[in-house]
Amino acid sequence: MIEQAVWAALAEVKDPEIPTVSVVDLGMVHRVEVADGRVRVELLPTFVGCPAIDLIRRAVAERLESFAPVVEVEATFAEPWTSDRITPEGRRKLRASGFAPPPAAAAGDQPLFATITMRPAATCPYCGSADTTMENPFGPTLCRAIFYCNGCRQPFEQFKAV
Repeated sequence: MIEQAVWAALAEVKDPEIPTVSVVDLGMVHRVEVADGRVRVELLPTFVGCPAIDLIRRAVAERLESFAPVVEVEATFAEPWTSDRITPEGRRKLRASGFAPPPAAAAGDQPLFATITMRPAATCPYCGSADTTMENPFGPTLCRAIFYCNGCRQPFEQFKAV
């Protein structure tokens, strides 16, 4: 019962770079352990060297401090984070806030990072057009690229597929 409450609280912790999505929406929560007056959370950073991971760790610890006397929040690379971990709700929230979510791998496919092509594509989150062009693979952070929609003529960011 307390573990469910911890997960619900984690769903309230927003990503500091994209505050419309939570760490749960992004699939960053790897493990939650609740036992003996202690809550332990393992987070999967979206990228090695993610500048927001320390902010996220602190936000998680602050949000969970009422659940136990001891709260431990660690970043781990025990399992690599991939963009396939983004929940359907997370993808919806990204689109609603003007970010194109990365394409999801089809069931049975290789992991998305193994199938990246030389010509990246993104669907415009504003008008739904697939007639888009990558303007810059280096967005404001490592996890995003900048695209331009030839349909509605809006620039937008896409969360990179990893």
